[in-house]
Amino acid sequence: MVHTLCSYNQWDHCLRLANTEIELIITLDVGPRIIRFGFIEDRNEFQEYPEHVALRNDGNYHSYGGHRLWVAPEVEGWTNHPDNNPVSWTLDANLLTCTAQPETRTKLQKSITLSIDSTRNRVQVIHTITNVGEYERVLAPWAITVMAPGGRAIIPQEPFIPHPQRVLPVRPLVLWSYTDMQDKRWTWGSRFIQLRQDTTLHAPQKVGARISQGWAAYYNNGHLFLKLFPCFADAQYPDFGCNAELFTNHRMLEVESLGPLVALKPQATVSHTETWYLWKDVVLGTTDTEIEATFANILPLTKI
Repeated sequence: MVHTLCSYNQWDHCLRLANTEIELIITLDVGPRIIRFGFIEDRNEFQEYPEHVALRNDGNYHSYGGHRLWVAPEVEGWTNHPDNNPVSWTLDANLLTCTAQPETRTKLQKSITLSIDSTRNRVQVIHTITNVGEYERVLAPWAITVMAPGGRAIIPQEPFIPHPQRVLPVRPLVLWSYTDMQDKRWTWGSRFIQLRQDTTLHAPQKVGARISQGWAAYYNNGHLFLKLFPCFADAQYPDFGCNAELFTNHRMLEVESLGPLVALKPQATVSHTETWYLWKDVVLGTTDTEIEATFANILPLTKI
């Protein structure tokens, strides 16, 4: 793993992690926030909002783009507490940890720990939340990756088991008040759910699910981003039981995973781990059969 201090676009203070093929840029000016992820000298797989950079000192929340750590369930002013302050960082045995200052309103402190594999395009992302206040907080870690426009997200359906061999439900599928199941960006397949990002459609769309297979993907112009995350069968998850959510509007698409709800006592911590993979020159069809064939070859190469 190579790590260097650098500047990136309008961010003056950043860290770069890289192997021979992929790189991550973590801004130290705000966060913790991974602002870039992609192949070296290639496009950013993440969306960026450069117009937000100059606003970071106004005391309001700004998305900035990239990958961030939130807390669920979503509460205005609590979940989207501004992460506008500089972050500290440490490097220990190839583990880079970026830690935010304690949040004044929530009394939470967030950090992201990263490691990049030297021999394959694999990144481990550990999200940690510490309760630095005096009272217990019920929350779940919420890892949100803001993908660049023009692609489509894929999440798996649960394996088919015919009736009456299976009569009980297998997982929740959660909708929001603005979810339109007839929106043309959705493809409700028997094996996969797909959500396409469309820069001409401003209305947001969102769906959540409990995904026992523990993965979600984003495909964009031949590049396939895959994130793996745990699913604990006996755990209580937020948003009617979701451990994964997809959200899109005209500018981006978010691929999100969530940890279980916990009653976080003062000075206690909770962590949620994602594992990322990135491939190029992937041919991914649009039908269930074509997608299944691609992932049958890719998933055996991965692990959390």
